[in-house]
Amino acid sequence: MTVNEQDFLAGYDPRDYPAVAVTVDVVALTIREGALHLLLIRRGAPPFAGHWALPGGFVQPDEDLTAGARRELAEETGLGGERLRRVHLEQLGSYGAPDRDPRMRVVSVAHLAFAPDLPDPVADTDADEAIWLPVTALTSRQLAFDHGRIIDDGLERARSKLEYTPLATRFLAPEFTITELREVYETVWGHPLHAGNFHRKVLSVPGFVESTGASTERGGARGGARGGPRAKLYRAGDARLLHPALLRPAREETVR
Repeated sequence: MTVNEQDFLAGYDPRDYPAVAVTVDVVALTIREGALHLLLIRRGAPPFAGHWALPGGFVQPDEDLTAGARRELAEETGLGGERLRRVHLEQLGSYGAPDRDPRMRVVSVAHLAFAPDLPDPVADTDADEAIWLPVTALTSRQLAFDHGRIIDDGLERARSKLEYTPLATRFLAPEFTITELREVYETVWGHPLHAGNFHRKVLSVPGFVESTGASTERGGARGGARGGPRAKLYRAGDARLLHPALLRPAREETVR
């Protein structure tokens, strides 16, 4: 006997199945004072009261996962409107170990976000504090849930995406110099790069950057010492993938 859809739904009781909740967590990265920073909040209530955690929370009934991640990011940074839309946001992965949350079975869909010049965070009602923490200082913080694993995955995703996509430009203003672009790579990868080789590689990748036809107002890198020729200004090109890719130094040695 075939049961039609309407009859099936009329008799369906979700209480017949174990309860599962869905949250979103956001690995939000930005560059401040030449260092890669991660947004963290200190939890003000159990579970894990006093521990540091990624911004996140339960998905509301009327929103999808991306909307939930954007809402959580907006609540912690105060971003809104066009500035929030400029933030690069993508799904990172799903985390659903049965014991990851002591309250109940909670599956988190983590997201990765990054943008330049993100503002000072403002802790919301369920947090004691919100900070931008240099990723080099992560070991000094006691993390809640499985957020250490999520952060490791987010950092690796960001570092790898800089190899084969032009997303490094999303850490910069709309117009930038090749030196500023190189500094993003060095900061995210944690390795110094040869300036001449990097300049050559960037300009050899079709669609990675395009010249604006303008230059910096004074010689040398912007914000640096005066002197020397003025640096050319570029903007992001139309490429979505970099070919050839810009490999991290360790991976470049392996390929050779």
